[in-house]
Amino acid sequence: MTKLRIGHGYDVHRLTEGRPLIVGGVTIPYERGLDGHSDADVLVHAVMDALLGAAALGDIGKLFPDQDAAYKNADSILLLQQVGRKLTQLGWQVVNVDATLIAQAPKVAPYITAMRQRIAEALQVDVGQISVKATTEEHLGFTGAGLGMAAHAVALLEAGELC
Repeated sequence: MTKLRIGHGYDVHRLTEGRPLIVGGVTIPYERGLDGHSDADVLVHAVMDALLGAAALGDIGKLFPDQDAAYKNADSILLLQQVGRKLTQLGWQVVNVDATLIAQAPKVAPYITAMRQRIAEALQVDVGQISVKATTEEHLGFTGAGLGMAAHAVALLEAGELC
């Protein structure tokens, strides 16, 4: 078996009225939040998909189906903890995660350190193994128009003794 595996994750959610904006496990003051079955944390969802993809375990929809009422308004950080535990049980270790949030507004730079910490804690890794960046799309596309947010993530896993 290959000792290293890389996975890519992508997620997108529409911005809507009446929901809190939760990104990277951090609640950010803003007039709109992300719409989805769970808390719609677009960044954490991309991270989970990257991790699951690296381990060839499918995607978050397979593990946490949006038709299941148990995941209605679920805290994505708690779901990420479950993904981390599953990877550990299967013998995988997280080497690193690199994630990019794509959003025109709000500015998230003041929250990036907290996002990295929340993700690292959920995965029980050092914060230095987690990178979070943010960019705009210069007012282009749905994210640039402020209609929603997107995120990409890549994750590198290393096979442990169980693999």
